[in-house]
Amino acid sequence: MSQRVDGVVLLDKPAGMSSQGAVTAVKRAFNANKAGHTGTLDPMATGLLPICLGEATKYSQDLLEADKSYVAKIRFGIKTDTGDAEGEVIKELTLPEFADSSELSLALDDLLPGFSGLIKQVPPMYSALKRDGKPLYEYAREGVELERAPREITIHSICWVDINWPEATLEVSCSKGTYIRVLAEDIGDKLGCGAHLVGLRRTEVGHLNLSQAFTLENIQSKIQELSAYVLPIDALLQSLPHLTVDEGQAKRLEMGQRVPLNLPPIEALVRIYRATAAPHNFIGTGDWRSGVLHPKRLISQSQ
Repeated sequence: MSQRVDGVVLLDKPAGMSSQGAVTAVKRAFNANKAGHTGTLDPMATGLLPICLGEATKYSQDLLEADKSYVAKIRFGIKTDTGDAEGEVIKELTLPEFADSSELSLALDDLLPGFSGLIKQVPPMYSALKRDGKPLYEYAREGVELERAPREITIHSICWVDINWPEATLEVSCSKGTYIRVLAEDIGDKLGCGAHLVGLRRTEVGHLNLSQAFTLENIQSKIQELSAYVLPIDALLQSLPHLTVDEGQAKRLEMGQRVPLNLPPIEALVRIYRATAAPHNFIGTGDWRSGVLHPKRLISQSQ
């Protein structure tokens, strides 16, 4: 019989596993009654996949909005229909020639200013975005190409960390909604020889880092108590400002009531704690507007 487990597991997802498959494996390992992720990683990709258990699933949407960081390996000279190594080769182009490694490095570095800051990106056909209720990848599998409007994304930082021509590896920090496959293709097109993604590893989601993550083998082998792999629910929300309320105010919030606070008013989404000792003092999140705290997503206190 499943049990209530509340918290966040930071998984280092292996290659070849879907995000939903990873959620199912973690849920089974903990015998948890509820689980979900905070944004998919393609099966080819590895790296940080925060998995929410129990009441933490209420806050998974907050990390969908978070910035993310990746290490991406790009292969130049070959284009595929999916933009990555899982697709079929659709075109092979002649690679540019460089006199030496310095000229190669300079040519690759010269590409990056055009892919920094606020840029526009056309979503790929092989994506879960929907048109008329149907995912784009289903149209793509039927051989149908639909027009897609470009979307604004932000590349916070981008740099080459390794070059082994005709492959090169980028470190990228970007906003939500960025497709690294499309970034690889666009960089290849800018160089004039095309490219596709051959490796991807996610290293950060918001304030969470891959160095905190565990492998599925660690968790399934139970080399530690399972509780050692679970962060508290509010681990997802550490970038938000926080407020502490007394017991009376906490009870009012838990009943869905607004609470005036004698504090300088700000406009913010905040995490809320009751004035008792951790770890059971987290109440949930609220909107603090004009000196009044409005409950938004509160955790269930019943077991």
